[in-house]
Amino acid sequence: MRHSAFLRTFAPMNWIQLISNCRLGQEHRHPERHDDRTEFKRDYDRLIFSAPFRRLQNKTQVFPLPGSVFVHNRLTHSLEVASVGMSLGNDVTRHLCAKNPDFIDTLVPEIGQIVATACLAHDLGNPPFGHSGEKAIQTFFTEGAGQHLKERVSPQFWSDITHFDGNANAFRLLTHSFKGRRKGGFAMTYSTLASIVKYPFPSYHATKNKFGFFTSEYDHYTTIADKLGIPLLSMGNGHERWARYPLVYLVEAADDICYEIMDLEDAYKLKILTYDETAAMMLGFFDETGKKHILQRISDEDLSDPNEKVQYLRACVIGLLENECARVFLDHEDDILNGTFQGTLIENISATPREAYNYCTRVSRSRIYKSQPVLDVELSGYRIMDTLMELMVEAILHPERYYSQQLIGRVSSQYDISNPDLETRLMAVIDYISGMTDVYALDVYQKICGISLPIV
Repeated sequence: MRHSAFLRTFAPMNWIQLISNCRLGQEHRHPERHDDRTEFKRDYDRLIFSAPFRRLQNKTQVFPLPGSVFVHNRLTHSLEVASVGMSLGNDVTRHLCAKNPDFIDTLVPEIGQIVATACLAHDLGNPPFGHSGEKAIQTFFTEGAGQHLKERVSPQFWSDITHFDGNANAFRLLTHSFKGRRKGGFAMTYSTLASIVKYPFPSYHATKNKFGFFTSEYDHYTTIADKLGIPLLSMGNGHERWARYPLVYLVEAADDICYEIMDLEDAYKLKILTYDETAAMMLGFFDETGKKHILQRISDEDLSDPNEKVQYLRACVIGLLENECARVFLDHEDDILNGTFQGTLIENISATPREAYNYCTRVSRSRIYKSQPVLDVELSGYRIMDTLMELMVEAILHPERYYSQQLIGRVSSQYDISNPDLETRLMAVIDYISGMTDVYALDVYQKICGISLPIV
């Protein structure tokens, strides 16, 4: 897992340069401060109070938005990921500073805050209806009414929109200067922005539809990478990518831990999995000694309610995985800084929890992600998104038409939907639709399709 597939011709990354509080778009500004918050805490607060973050409460995580049983949405998921990310970052920081006391008076001790902030931001770019929404945007251009546009846009832009991905869209949301916004988008710190780019290459080098940023944000990432000392790697065949920013591994691990384990708990709440199935999968992360200790604690605490037991087991599993991922990160610190570490932290944890995690993944794919409630949301969401894309793209292609003007008139002024450049208009449509919540997308769909009328 530690051998590189490319020839390295650069110096290792170093922590002092990697942790920077320089802000994108405000590189030469030094605003007056009236409190003791660090720049990274300002990033965190800026996200918490932002409209895109609030909108996550009405975006699907896996299951339909809650009825009588509350399950996770994108907002609760992001908050939980941030909590685990803070723990991971703090554990790593403690060991780094113990090994290198000179780090204590630098920005390195802020790693926990940076990781937590990046965790809050990691899902900001996800469209309505999750992966179904992503697929609807992609296939509108590859299989649907947008196929004819290929000859009218650049190859790079076509690659962006046909590989549309929520990760890349999060980076765009945070860095793009939408109309009426300040330069640099949210004007986040370089370290926070670098921490959300899981796949540090553009769409035309995408692997399995995964990439880190659209062509329009390529220069932003280049600026950040140069400042932080993230090296550009040659992969052969003309393909290039940057080394992964080290803190990305911690953000990714926090997300991996939360979505897998919390999906099990949600599936239990929705009666997709039985208590015995859920408990067996969670206990499977521990060796025999660990299992006995946990079962004894459950007995000592007199936890008789199955829901309480599942919550306790979930906490134990998350604690174990957090410790394991921090250990892997520290054990492979040199490889990570050299850009030669391969795979994710979860893929490199100890055998017993790794096998249990992989088993949970298989169960999730066969029992949870293909359950009827999930499939129903995906089918409905796909149709809604495809229809919105078709109507809005038709409107910007023929803005002189009456119906087009009506549709364009309901789009917020921050989206440059009337720009004379076709690529800019198309991206404005994608920005507008991907920024919707599930509920709002459904509402717009019903109104513009004549299914419902606004009640005055």
